[in-house]
Amino acid sequence: MSEAAPASVTTVVGPAGPIEVREQGSGRPVVMLPSLGRGGADFDDLAGRLAAAGYRALCPEPRGIGGSTGELGDLTMADLADDVAAVIRERTEGTATLVGHAFGNRVARMTATEYPELVKRVALLCCGGMVPPAPEVHQALVAVFDPDRSDAEHLEAVRKAFFAPGNDPVVWVEGWHGTVAAAQGLANAGTPSDHWWAAGGRDILVVQPVDDLVAVAENARRIVEDFDERTTLVLVPEAGHALLPEQPHAVADALLVWPGAWN
Repeated sequence: MSEAAPASVTTVVGPAGPIEVREQGSGRPVVMLPSLGRGGADFDDLAGRLAAAGYRALCPEPRGIGGSTGELGDLTMADLADDVAAVIRERTEGTATLVGHAFGNRVARMTATEYPELVKRVALLCCGGMVPPAPEVHQALVAVFDPDRSDAEHLEAVRKAFFAPGNDPVVWVEGWHGTVAAAQGLANAGTPSDHWWAAGGRDILVVQPVDDLVAVAENARRIVEDFDERTTLVLVPEAGHALLPEQPHAVADALLVWPGAWN
């Protein structure tokens, strides 16, 4: 595997304003969508690995982060899908594989539902949507975005909600965007999950952390049961809801060996 060329930043004209896109590599396009209230930088490591393997990684910033300045008021899941569709149309030759992490996998499935002609396949990192987390885990997730928490309280909330036992949450002490998370949360609440659950009939890869307390494993089990003929499941031990900084090799390996994914 060769070393990838450095990433570049471009701007796409989105339906509600500019969309900043970080791009790396060349070849078949992979569009990566980050977790709730987080930015495209979460995919820097994975983007480099995919680019080095001969693929083109595109990481659009969600509205409200970096150079993506679209309106957050009254945001809907359809709006977020429109943004992804704009990136695919402008920065690819017509279709892309989508990789969504946590909340991003909901956006990926919404995009595949609304724009199936633009989406080849969908990879879900930390598959949620049907079965909620335990109340205390949800409280920790909310606390992550609470600006009134002390540094120690914030770090403990990150650890509890996102990281498997023994993994260091310090790598994610930064990068949280509370205003964006609030808008995304309202968008998610406004669209029933059964609208986008099936990912537009596209093939699905589920990369499920064994220790994920937010997107609990029952969600992964259900999606495999619902769409067995087009779903591949990979379980990743020693990883929680953060996944990307916890087990970067495992995520890249799962994507690169996904049967038929890159035809």
